[in-house]
Amino acid sequence: MGKKLRVGILGGTGMVGQRFVTLMENHPWFEVTVIAASARSAGQTYEEAVGGRWKMETPMPEYVKKMEVLNINEIEKVTENVDFVFSALNMSKDEIKEIEYAYAKAETPVVSNNSAHRWTPDVPMVVPEINHEHFDVINDQKKRLGTKRGFIAVKPNCSIQSYTPALTAWKEFEPYEVVCTTYQAISGAGKTFKDWPEMVENIIPYIGGEEEKSEQEPLRIWGHIENGEIVKAQSPKITCQCIRVPVLNGHTAAAFVKFRKKPTKEQLIEALVNFKGLPQEMELPSAPKQFIRYMEEDDRPQVKLDVDFENGMGISIGRLREDSIYDWKFVGLSHNTLRGAAGGAVLCAETLAAKGFITPKE
Repeated sequence: MGKKLRVGILGGTGMVGQRFVTLMENHPWFEVTVIAASARSAGQTYEEAVGGRWKMETPMPEYVKKMEVLNINEIEKVTENVDFVFSALNMSKDEIKEIEYAYAKAETPVVSNNSAHRWTPDVPMVVPEINHEHFDVINDQKKRLGTKRGFIAVKPNCSIQSYTPALTAWKEFEPYEVVCTTYQAISGAGKTFKDWPEMVENIIPYIGGEEEKSEQEPLRIWGHIENGEIVKAQSPKITCQCIRVPVLNGHTAAAFVKFRKKPTKEQLIEALVNFKGLPQEMELPSAPKQFIRYMEEDDRPQVKLDVDFENGMGISIGRLREDSIYDWKFVGLSHNTLRGAAGGAVLCAETLAAKGFITPKE
């Protein structure tokens, strides 16, 4: 790619917005030209607007400190100097829907981390290694919106990344029933232990709305395009429990699977480690070289040791063993704010650019 695409970050002062800021530092294809947030942050420098709320492990990048924060509602001002935007807004679902539509109708592609449009029929919800072909529905969405280049694309819920890639790799063996429990890090709620001291040495067995997302979103990813809309798959049936645990980054899943075709352990592991998608084939900047790895050790994957595999963009699977009720069971681990949130959205944007859906404004 020649000249870098100009990027705006909507909701740039929040935790996911901050992650976008760090991922855009020295990105070979993209450069941040605009950061927008709520009216209370507008007019301040980014450093002033964030104040003491910087939540990343690395220092705030120098390139962004003196950048003036714009008001997300001043759409014309935000869009005049960007080719597309990342959306990391912290607003009600209805407000997010409305503002993302407004940006798309202002001929600015929106790559969203939010859940507001995940079930809008002609909005693709994509893990690029799994269902990049769903981006083709954008052409139908643009007809509905009456736009030439503006559209919305989203990435799925962070927790499903820890088990959905494995189930996808095993598609040939026809998994038809899955029981899964996810053990989810506090950064998934936009928190650190400083913000949420109640989580220290604690487990909360409830995350609002999470179980429905965990059961249904994989089916949309495995779905197909029909008459300009995404139609979700009907199988496998998934039931989930979602638990908040005292971990900063990293969602772990314990899953049990029934298969119609009975695979061996060797076949399952081979399918995992050989699974790759378009990002690997095209060597996109944020793509992990190894999308899924299998770990032989009995006590892996572990959050402390393994969450940063492939810069947080790879999936670690372990403890694959036969089950007394189901066929096989396993443990999966993914980085929830990298692969599961901002990093996944960046990889979506890279895929969209590679496929010609995001281009420089003329």
